[in-house]
Amino acid sequence: MKSELTAALWLLPILAAGATEHTAPLPAGELSHIHGVVLPAGSDDVLLATHFGLYAVNRTGMATMISAAADDFMGFTSGTDGRLYASGHPGSGGNTGVIGTSGAGAEWSHLSDGVGGPVDFHAMTVSPADPDTLYGSYGGVQVSRDGGRTWALAGSGPSELIDLAAAADEPGHVYAATTTGLHQSVDFGKTWSPVAEGAPVTAVEVASDGGLHAFVPGTGFLALNDTSELVPVGEMKNTVVLHMAFDPDDQEHLVAVTAESQVISSMDGGRSWSSFAP
Repeated sequence: MKSELTAALWLLPILAAGATEHTAPLPAGELSHIHGVVLPAGSDDVLLATHFGLYAVNRTGMATMISAAADDFMGFTSGTDGRLYASGHPGSGGNTGVIGTSGAGAEWSHLSDGVGGPVDFHAMTVSPADPDTLYGSYGGVQVSRDGGRTWALAGSGPSELIDLAAAADEPGHVYAATTTGLHQSVDFGKTWSPVAEGAPVTAVEVASDGGLHAFVPGTGFLALNDTSELVPVGEMKNTVVLHMAFDPDDQEHLVAVTAESQVISSMDGGRSWSSFAP
């Protein structure tokens, strides 16, 4: 039944078609209000979800809009199976609910309104342990166990939540970045406990191999070690990172987006960073 439901999701009515270029390419540096980043498997492109559409950025630094309209894509995330998910706001106004597509350039479909929706998930994540398990933040922490088709409110979640990242070991294990630190749940978001407190965490991401990176303003990038402690990886004191993604083909390759909408890249696991494209 679960596989049948998952397959049915991609037959729902089209929300937006992304297979055609809709605007002339522009330098990635001209993009603003970036709400999410994904590195698709088997591609050199970086996908950037913005307030004004979804863009693919190539290695020359040129960005092409691949969404049919300049809608506001928020909560943008991907699963290990290549499926993409987003929330946000259509250009006509209101909230999008949850939308999904089988991959970059494919058609987007409306999957669900979520609980109390249409929702506007500012933070979403897909479990590396089960690509049908998704989490979103709206009126608390919501969870879907069928690829985004139906949702349940797991609980209120930790206060002042900023970002979510599902762990790779179990579908019910998920992390939350908050203004007071990093928290985790092992029961699908029902209850939470602190991992590290005392400083805000503005972004958190988990690789498919289980590695976790977090960003603390004024410090930089940290990684979760084998004893569940956050240890420094790469210093970065003069900016704030809001979004990051691991390359599914190379776990040492990360791309991040700063509060100034600068896209930066690391090829050594977050120890050093440079502009993504010249």
